[in-house]
Amino acid sequence: MYKLVIQGGIPLSGNIKTSGSKNSTLPIFFSSILADSPLKLANTPQLSDVSTTLRLLMDMGSNFVLEEDGSIFIDSSNLTNLRADYSLVKTMRASILTLGPMLAKYKKAKISLPGGCAIGTRPVNLHLDALEKMGAKIEVRNGYIYATAKELIGTQINFDLVSVTATENTLMAATLAKGFTTINNAAQEPEVTDLIYCLRKMGAKITGENTSTLIIEGVDRLSGTEYSICPDRIEAGTYLVAAAITGGSITVNNIEPDSMRSVIGKLIETGADIQTNKNSIKLDMKSRRPQAVNIRTSAYPNFPTDMQAQFMALNSIAEGNSTITETIFENRFMHVPELSRMGANLKLEGNTVVCKGVTSLTGANLMATDLRASASLVLAGLAAKGLTTIERVYHLDRGYEMIEEKFKMLGADIKRVQH
Repeated sequence: MYKLVIQGGIPLSGNIKTSGSKNSTLPIFFSSILADSPLKLANTPQLSDVSTTLRLLMDMGSNFVLEEDGSIFIDSSNLTNLRADYSLVKTMRASILTLGPMLAKYKKAKISLPGGCAIGTRPVNLHLDALEKMGAKIEVRNGYIYATAKELIGTQINFDLVSVTATENTLMAATLAKGFTTINNAAQEPEVTDLIYCLRKMGAKITGENTSTLIIEGVDRLSGTEYSICPDRIEAGTYLVAAAITGGSITVNNIEPDSMRSVIGKLIETGADIQTNKNSIKLDMKSRRPQAVNIRTSAYPNFPTDMQAQFMALNSIAEGNSTITETIFENRFMHVPELSRMGANLKLEGNTVVCKGVTSLTGANLMATDLRASASLVLAGLAAKGLTTIERVYHLDRGYEMIEEKFKMLGADIKRVQH
């Protein structure tokens, strides 16, 4: 087991490069199931969730090679095991994305109900209902989803709620379905668009990206291709907030600023000076204490739930009072008790946290509970007076590539130690 040890109080400065997006990489890896030849994927991040995805696909019969240029060559064209077992699925909710591709290509699948961070119930009914409307027969028993289909038929899918993974699962299934599928109330996240671009290069016929209505004309086959994963906007946002919370000045490269408009807008509200170029964002806090900002999470293009915890850390030491309302997941405030142990003045009221900014936080021994909560504790530790230790950092490794090394490049006093 490892923990992070942080000596806080150092304003961050310098330049870093954003890694490829975790939330794009996983569904694109699973899209390889649809192809009858290999994919070569560039800009893939080295994360534990990526490793878990590769182990899951290998268990199903895929092969992969890590190329010298860092890209991954993955061949899932001939699966021999059409099941996703609990032993791998339990750690990662994105594993549900094997369902649509397997049904579309092989007409059957057995998948364990997924796990992941303990931040909400994450019902899979949206996925199952959509696939049933396309002609699949589905049973859920003993913790597994059993699905079969003589043929998937294009149809009209109307999601009651916006769901990224349900949109992606249905989208992938529809690429090989017979006829046209229309997905209404589809998720518009950049990662969904990234999947669409990759599927299109594989031969899929999809229109409507970046809108709430997707139209897919099924084709007979998809082929492998070469594709580069989009940058991780959540990782970029985390480092920008880190600079803001420490009063620093950093430039984040390899990022698409247009994908981060809501986060950039909130950072400007804190008092940060921000300059954007085509592929970079520079934030300069000019040693000022940030101003408190109100946050309400919602589906893209609104404020992302994956940045809520990081902004709570910032609001904890900001000037003024604020509220943070979580509308996506019902249990995504597990970082509140840990931040409170550092001296944050936070009060939980239903799905809202009332933050009263304090002038400083104090280092403490902390326990990470989920991926983004872990990131908020790191940010708080970077800003706090004294020493902070964070245990269970394996949560961080699910979504941040070499996080302590990147923070060291920005001048942070942070190290990973075994205990």
